[in-house]
Amino acid sequence: MRLSSSSFADGAAIPGEFAFCIPDPAHRVCLGRNLNPHLAWSDVPEGTRSFALICHDPDVPSRGDDVNQEGRTVPADLPRVDFFHWVLVDLPASLREIAPGEFSREVVPKGKAGPQAPHGSRQGINDYTDWFAGDNDMRGDYYGYDGPCPPWNDSIIHHYVFTLYALDVARLPLDGRFTGPAVRQAIAGHILAQASLTGTYSLNPAVA
Repeated sequence: MRLSSSSFADGAAIPGEFAFCIPDPAHRVCLGRNLNPHLAWSDVPEGTRSFALICHDPDVPSRGDDVNQEGRTVPADLPRVDFFHWVLVDLPASLREIAPGEFSREVVPKGKAGPQAPHGSRQGINDYTDWFAGDNDMRGDYYGYDGPCPPWNDSIIHHYVFTLYALDVARLPLDGRFTGPAVRQAIAGHILAQASLTGTYSLNPAVA
């Protein structure tokens, strides 16, 4: 199976229109357009009954002590963890493409609604749900796609891995407010094929 995008090339930078935050000279960062990128796939295996899509960033700091702090830098050798940006399941087996902006067109304070999504699919919550939990203006359940917004003082470029899974089940046994790890557990043993596409992004002018 092959996964591609007209929005960015594999291994290349993700354009700012697909990001949650973009650089801003006056305030370090400001909100971006937050469009979901275009994705297309081919060479689907026989017997596919649905697709699942996960986008995660494996480069998120495991500790937040230095994150977005003036006069500090997030060190490159700090252990990193996964941050889920998009969790999408039950895409129909006949689908071969997602248009740019089809699932996300802006930043929505307190999060977009879910889990119901286009094409009869369902979206789980992404990790901005936890990130904004202590922010009265932003906290809520963030369903669907929310793009890159790495620390503006991180010393490494972040990688955003879009992985599409062809599954032998039409619907995953997940309900309500499901997460990336829950989807990974649910698809185990049901994957006929998978394909990945990786984009990069940074808000640090020194490393971008």
